[in-house]
Amino acid sequence: MKPPTLMRALSALVLAAAVALGGAGAAQAATLTATPAYVALGDSYSSGVGAGSYDSASGDCKRSTRAYPALWAAAHHPSAFAFTACSGARTGDVLSSQLGPLNSATGLVSISIGGNDAGFGDTMSTCVMSDDASCLQRIDQARAFAQNELPAKLDQVYGAIRAKAPAAHVVVLGYPRFYRTGGFCIGLSDTKRNAINNAADLLDSITAKRAADHGFAFADVRTTFTGHELCSGSAWLNSVTLPVDESYHPTAAGQSGGYLPVFSSAA
Repeated sequence: MKPPTLMRALSALVLAAAVALGGAGAAQAATLTATPAYVALGDSYSSGVGAGSYDSASGDCKRSTRAYPALWAAAHHPSAFAFTACSGARTGDVLSSQLGPLNSATGLVSISIGGNDAGFGDTMSTCVMSDDASCLQRIDQARAFAQNELPAKLDQVYGAIRAKAPAAHVVVLGYPRFYRTGGFCIGLSDTKRNAINNAADLLDSITAKRAADHGFAFADVRTTFTGHELCSGSAWLNSVTLPVDESYHPTAAGQSGGYLPVFSSAA
């Protein structure tokens, strides 16, 4: 016996609802897996030194669960996530030990690199421990390196990334200005603070130019760190601290409030 017309209508409605729900579920599942494979490369500013909560398996690389790559991956669920950024890394280290996870399926890459090549650590140590003249002399050396030698080193890294991950969207992240200038601040003189900030600006301008020439996006964190420099009263950077390697690196707030939003916008 054929079911009554009303029953047939109800059955059709139930079937249609089931199909619709199944389709919605499939669409939701597709959305969750649509975010492409992500590889995070670079130095301590990308590994998260200074933010705490380090993955013990990362050893001296000090990769933090509070670093912007880990925060972004936790929020967006990429189909794969490889975190190879490492404390102290220079361009040569990226080339020799960080590019392994890159392949034709990689959809997103982030990197901060160049500060250590230019002698960031030694420059800051000199400026903290020495007089204005010695600080400015060391900064001049770093600026000369950044202008004359760093561009070719960045080209090597960016070229290698593109060769290994031809389809990836690459985001190059810069460095913040370290200090609020003007007025009194315990520690460095305003002369030193201005010179350090100007050197950071130079490094960012060189990095941005090389990134653009390779078709990569440049994420400028100076915007988000404005008002949160050292001597601002609301710093997102560590000053001289222990362990010493965490000095002049973003805090957890600097990673989540300074780096993450800029990367998210560019990704």
